[in-house]
Amino acid sequence: MKTQCHENDLKAYDNIYLIGRKSNVRKWVLGTFIVITVILFLPWTQNIRARGLVTTLRQEQRPQEIPTIIPGRVLKWHVKEGDFVNKGDTIIQIAEIKDDYLDPKLLERTKEQLKAKSQAVESYKSKSGTASQQVDALKQGLDLKINEMNNKINQQVQKIRSDSMELLAAVNDLNIKTEQFRRQKVMYDSGLVSLVQLEQRNQAFQESSAKKTSAEIKFNNAKQEYFRLQIERNGEIQQYLEKISKAEGERFQVISQIQTTEGEISKLENQYSNYTIRNGLYTITAPQTGQIVRAKKAGIGEILKDGEMIIEIVPSEIDYAIEMFVRPVDLPLLARGQKVRLLFDGFPAIVFSGWPEASYGTFGGEVAAIENSLSENGSYRVLVREDTSDKAWPKQLMMGTGAQGIALLKDVPIWYELWRNINGFPPDYYRPKGDKDKSSSNKKKN
Repeated sequence: MKTQCHENDLKAYDNIYLIGRKSNVRKWVLGTFIVITVILFLPWTQNIRARGLVTTLRQEQRPQEIPTIIPGRVLKWHVKEGDFVNKGDTIIQIAEIKDDYLDPKLLERTKEQLKAKSQAVESYKSKSGTASQQVDALKQGLDLKINEMNNKINQQVQKIRSDSMELLAAVNDLNIKTEQFRRQKVMYDSGLVSLVQLEQRNQAFQESSAKKTSAEIKFNNAKQEYFRLQIERNGEIQQYLEKISKAEGERFQVISQIQTTEGEISKLENQYSNYTIRNGLYTITAPQTGQIVRAKKAGIGEILKDGEMIIEIVPSEIDYAIEMFVRPVDLPLLARGQKVRLLFDGFPAIVFSGWPEASYGTFGGEVAAIENSLSENGSYRVLVREDTSDKAWPKQLMMGTGAQGIALLKDVPIWYELWRNINGFPPDYYRPKGDKDKSSSNKKKN
């Protein structure tokens, strides 16, 4: 009995401690080591993670505030919040509140002023033409008067010459008669001639002396007439010059009035254009197609200030992009054209950060722009656009939706990535091939 119990105890001992059974622990340890070794040498894609928001690359596609350019009073609303409008659709109508523009016939009256000023310019131009003709007539009259006076002066010169010849002949005759009278007197004193003959000679001498005096007076009168004609010619020239100067002054005055009126016309045309444009500002239209949100004013009759926001419009056609912020230490690892995997809030995804090909629910993107200035949050802003070679982004995306970006860097073994993280080293510096080509071409250009 005791022997049987002892045998049973030995069997139980062998079953518990597996005595006599071949162990597989070595195989499991060796297999695990081999698997771990293989895993350590598997490729791992280094990456940079960053949170971001859905935005757009173009400024005109972002939510736009619609202001009023001029102050006014709300007259009628044509839309309400949530409505979709097309470009050019009327949003609101406002009425004028400034007393300078309250006249309903302001444009018509301004146009009438323009017409009156234009007619005034035409009248001034006609008056200026008349003054020019008057100046030309006076100049022609001056030329005729000068020619007339010159002819008279030339005639007087000829008369002076004729009178001078007559005076010279009278002087010669007087000299002869004087000599004859002297000889006759000597002969009379000698008793050779009679008293009658002497008196005849004396009479001839007196007549010759009178002719000489008359010739002198005539010659002097001719010279005086010559000087008088010259003075008269200068006086006529002076009078005509005064008339011409007066006519020229009137013409220049008219030209000045024309220029002043034309300046007033330009000012009125500017006002008329401003009034026309202002009339078009009473109706505010949608600058682009989109949805109306965030109305700042309500009701009818509210007063709007110039430049005040009325409503906001969200464009319907948007080229979405992701706005991410990366740390300064990660900035050198990013470059334009670099691939990025994206996760959008609200869209389920299974992510293996080291194996992007094995991830599910992620979307492709590429770096479109990297800002060089540091943002207020201490990070650099990076814009990521859709990768057209990957699957399309969801159509349900909205502005401001949260997103997470995984910038893909260099492929390295897992053991290297573990070693890098244990030592706190940054990822390997990596630049896409396209960016390298761009940088090398820029260097060649420089």
